[in-house]
Amino acid sequence: MLDLEVVPERSLGNEQWEFTLGMPLAQAVAILQKHCRIIKNVQVLYSEQSPLSHDLILNLTQDGIKLLFDAFNQRLKVIEVYDLTKVKLKYCGVHFNSQAIAPTIEQIDQSFGATHPGVYNSAEQLFHLNFRGLSFSFQLDSWTEAPKYEPNFAHGLASLQIPHGATVKRMYIYSGNSLQDTKAPVMPLSCFLGNVYAESVDVLRDGTGPSGLRLRLLAAGCGPGLLADAKMRVFERSVYFGDSCQDVLSMLGSPHKVFYKSEDKMKIHSPSPHKQVPSKCNDYFFNYFTLGVDILFDANTHKVKKFVLHTNYPGHYNFNIYHRCEFKIPLAIKKENADDQTETCTTYSKWDNIQELLGHPVEKPVVLHRSSSPNNTNPFGSTFCFGLQRMIFEVMQNNHIASVTLYGPPRPGAHLRTAELP
Repeated sequence: MLDLEVVPERSLGNEQWEFTLGMPLAQAVAILQKHCRIIKNVQVLYSEQSPLSHDLILNLTQDGIKLLFDAFNQRLKVIEVYDLTKVKLKYCGVHFNSQAIAPTIEQIDQSFGATHPGVYNSAEQLFHLNFRGLSFSFQLDSWTEAPKYEPNFAHGLASLQIPHGATVKRMYIYSGNSLQDTKAPVMPLSCFLGNVYAESVDVLRDGTGPSGLRLRLLAAGCGPGLLADAKMRVFERSVYFGDSCQDVLSMLGSPHKVFYKSEDKMKIHSPSPHKQVPSKCNDYFFNYFTLGVDILFDANTHKVKKFVLHTNYPGHYNFNIYHRCEFKIPLAIKKENADDQTETCTTYSKWDNIQELLGHPVEKPVVLHRSSSPNNTNPFGSTFCFGLQRMIFEVMQNNHIASVTLYGPPRPGAHLRTAELP
């Protein structure tokens, strides 16, 4: 049985690990994977058809804990303990819930001190006792008498007199004063772990199409003082098509991984007559997982030729590999008898809306099947790739965009084979 420390408005954890409000989804999953022998039977709950309408939930069924992540920014919003019989809980090092200590109203009052009058929800038959960043729900259906309101004692406030021995049914840890209005806080400094994260990514464009990326980056920087003086630093960096490998390294730092392409699965769709000519060297990607961005370099020139932006929707084959890239892509809209207009495509745009703006692609989509080996199938199904304005939109079956690939302008003489170059 897990023995966890409750920190209101902040976290739930022990000396080895901690689930902290504002933590990215990937870090919580990494904790669960590292301690898989202790924390077992974890469910991932999400809406397949409308993933933005419901929170993304990690349900620790063996331990009676739910981690609720904001559907948009994918940071930890609420920690819910829905079965207190499966876990030990303490506050300031003193247990208020264990096999020997029942979490009664008296125990909660003794451990946490006084609070405001509670709120009774007649529909749920639950009585909610709220502290800042912490709420307890008491079940009322086992009580022999209805809750007593004492407006005279509370000077007009509806104060509930809770019978002795009532025990906690659920506990919530969240940010702020209200569970209903809570939002996922900004990522705490303890979660940066030396990484740089992208707050937003703007796609820059010229007259013909995308020209590069402008990234607004977040890092936990510390000056010459102590580590405790660390503060969040915000800075902007821009990378463009044609930038060298060294340019990108100086702007964004070292990638998390370098991936060399062994083969080009899309070569067959190329208009080039040299589809069957094997390349002498391989193009390679810089994978920036915490930015949600991949950058492809040409094997011969070592210059940027593609950017890939990932949305990290649940139900996609690459889910939880990349952090969500919060991108904005300006789209040039041509209308008859009017000047060109610019609309914006974001991480949360749906493909139907983009098609209405840009017009339907001339060619049928390329169907993309992913599997880790020939014997494994992709449980999430295929995605569809549409090409428009030097961009390839990878669209999931629920109409959301899984990734966007941006191409640089065609280089003069790019159709020549390497062997033909001087």
